[in-house]
Amino acid sequence: MLHDEIPSNRSGNRPFHDVLKANMSRRNLLKRSAVLSAASFASALVGNGLTSKTAAASSPGTSLTESLFAQSLSPDIGFSPVTIAEAIVDSRVPHISSDYQYDVLIPWGTPLESGVPEYAGDPVNRTTADAQLKQVGIGHDGMHFFPENGTSNTKGVLCINHEFGRTPHVLGKDLPESLADVRTMEHAHGVACVEIQKVNGTWQVVLDSPKNRRVTFNTPVAFSGPAANSSLLQNPAGNEFKGTVNNCANGFTPWGTYLTCEENFNGYFNNSQVDQSNPPDDPALGEGSPLTGADERYGVTAEGFGYAWGGNNGTVFDVRCDTSNPGYVNERNRFGWVVEIDPENPTAKPVKRTAMGRFKHEGVGGTVGAGGRYVGYMGDDQRFDYCYKFVSQASWRSMVARGLSPLDYGKLYVAKFNDDNTGEWMEITYSNPAIRDAVDEQGQSLFRNQGDVLVFTRVAADILGATPMDRPEWVTVGPTGDCFWAMTNNSRRETADAVNLRAPNPDGYILKTRDSNNHVGTTFTWEHVIFADETHAEGDERTFSDPDGLWADPDGRLFIETDGGQQKGLQDQCLVANPETGEIRRLFVGVSGDEITGVAYTPDRKTLFINTQHPGNGNPAATNFPAPTDGITIPRDCTIVITRKDGGIVGS
Repeated sequence: MLHDEIPSNRSGNRPFHDVLKANMSRRNLLKRSAVLSAASFASALVGNGLTSKTAAASSPGTSLTESLFAQSLSPDIGFSPVTIAEAIVDSRVPHISSDYQYDVLIPWGTPLESGVPEYAGDPVNRTTADAQLKQVGIGHDGMHFFPENGTSNTKGVLCINHEFGRTPHVLGKDLPESLADVRTMEHAHGVACVEIQKVNGTWQVVLDSPKNRRVTFNTPVAFSGPAANSSLLQNPAGNEFKGTVNNCANGFTPWGTYLTCEENFNGYFNNSQVDQSNPPDDPALGEGSPLTGADERYGVTAEGFGYAWGGNNGTVFDVRCDTSNPGYVNERNRFGWVVEIDPENPTAKPVKRTAMGRFKHEGVGGTVGAGGRYVGYMGDDQRFDYCYKFVSQASWRSMVARGLSPLDYGKLYVAKFNDDNTGEWMEITYSNPAIRDAVDEQGQSLFRNQGDVLVFTRVAADILGATPMDRPEWVTVGPTGDCFWAMTNNSRRETADAVNLRAPNPDGYILKTRDSNNHVGTTFTWEHVIFADETHAEGDERTFSDPDGLWADPDGRLFIETDGGQQKGLQDQCLVANPETGEIRRLFVGVSGDEITGVAYTPDRKTLFINTQHPGNGNPAATNFPAPTDGITIPRDCTIVITRKDGGIVGS
C-alpha cells in the first residue's frame, strides 16, 4: 500500500511505547519470555480464539461474545506449507502450498462489458480513460464477495477496492501530460463491483451484468450523517460531490452493503504551480494555497505524492485537485471517509457516512454487539495515529426497518491505552467541553458543531489525548470478543522499549483488545500477541514482517497478509495461524515487489480470494505476472483464487 513516510501527528500525545514502558513488570517479563518459545506461541498469538465478521453479523439479536466466550477453538491446519527454500527459487512467479491450487481472476484491464478491449499489459499501447471506465481498475486491495441469494458458492458480486497505481505503471510515463492522462489515472482508481460466476470449475466475469459497476474519482456520490451539510464540504465553485480515491481495506454490513475506505487521499491534491519534476523542499502548499493546521494534520502538501492530478509547473489539469484554486478549497475535505455501496443496486449513489469520522481509513472490522448494535473498528493508517470504533445508536435491524442508516446515527470513539493493560474509548463529540472550547493559536474556535468535529476527526482525537500507534491497519473480531489489530510498522519510532515495541519498529506486531459490554462499552483490556521480529530466528519457518491484512475465520484460524520487506529472501505472503497450537504455515507467496492483501470467500469457505497488488511495482523486468515471463509484458494487479485440491475448506 502507498502511505505517507512522514508522520503528521504533532499533538504531543503520550505515545504507546511510553505506555508499554510504564507497563513493565516481572509478570509481563515472564510472559514475554514465554512468548519467545514456540510452545507458548498459541497463547501469545490469540488468547481465547478468533471469529469471522460473517458469523458476528449472522446473530444480530444475540450476544456473540457471551455465547462463545467459554469456547476454546483449535482449528486444524493440515496443509503442507510453502517452505522458505521453495518460495525463494523464482520471485517472478507466485508460490502456493502443494495441497492447493490457484487461478487468476480480474487482472487490471479486464473488461466488464462486451466490446471493450482488454488491457493485457502491452507496454506501448496503454489503456485509455474511456476504456478504463469499463475495465477493472488497478491497485487491488480490500474486497468482499456477496453471494447470489446470500448462499451461492458459485455466483455473486465481488466488490473490490482499487487503492492506487503509480503513473509510470498506468501511463508508462513519469507524470501526466494532459487532462486525458489524469482521467485515465482517476478511472483506474476507486472500486469495481463485478459479477462473477464459476463455470466448468473456473471463475469468470459475467460480462454485461447490470451489477457490474465502476466507482471512480468522478462518480457522483452523496454525503450523509452529521457532517453532510457542513460548510467545510462546500466549495465556492459549487461543484457537486464526486468520487472516491485511495480505497484501501474494506468492511461489509449485516444488511448487505459494502464499505470502502478512503486512506491516503491527501496524495492526490497538489499545487498546480509547483514543478513536480523538481518539487520544493518546503512541504507548504505553495503560493496562493495557504497551509492550514488541519491540512497539515492530514498531510496535504504542495507536491502530494507526485501524481500531479491538479496540474504541473503552471499547467492546470483537474481543478478539483489543484490546491492553489480558491474555488475548490474544501475539495480535499470531501475525502477520507467510509463509503457505503449497495452491490445489488448499481444505480444508487455511493454514500459517504460522516458519522464514522474523517481520517486515513484502513478498513472497518465489523461485528454486532449488545442490543444488536452495529460496531465498526477502524485503524488510521499512519505512523503515530489512532485506533477508532463506531457504535450504532440502536439495533441495526430496528434502524433499517425505520428507514434509518445504522451508520448515520451513533457514537464515534478513539482509543487511549493505559499502563495497566486497560484502555478507554473516548467519545469524539462536540458536547465534550475539551473539544467544544478548543481554540487555535489565534484564539479562534476550532469547531462550531459536530459536523466540524467529524471533518477534522484527527484534530479532535489529538485534543482528547488518544494514544499514538504504529500504523493501525486491518482489524478482525474474534469469537470470544477479542479484536486483533495489525500494527504494520513504524520505522520513525525513536524511543527504545526493550520489553515491547522496538525503536525503530520496522517489522510490526499484532495487538489484541477486548471491549467491555460486548463491544459497546467504553473500556477495554489490551495485550500484544506477537512481534513479527520474533519469527526471524534462523530455522524459524514462521517468518513474516509487516502484518497488514487480517482475517479470523469461523473455525479460529488467523489469516495474516503482509505488506513490506520480508526476511530471508521472501516476498510478501499469506500465512495461516492456529491459535491453540502455535502453528503458523505459509499458504501463498507473491511475486517481486508486490503486496498480498484483500480477503474474500464463498459461504462454504472452499474458495478464498486474495490479491496481489502492484506486482513488480509495474516493472516488467521484475515480473510479468499474471502473464508468462517474457521480460516485456507489464505486470498487472489481480485477484488470486485459491482452492484446496481435495475440495476442502481453505486454511485446513
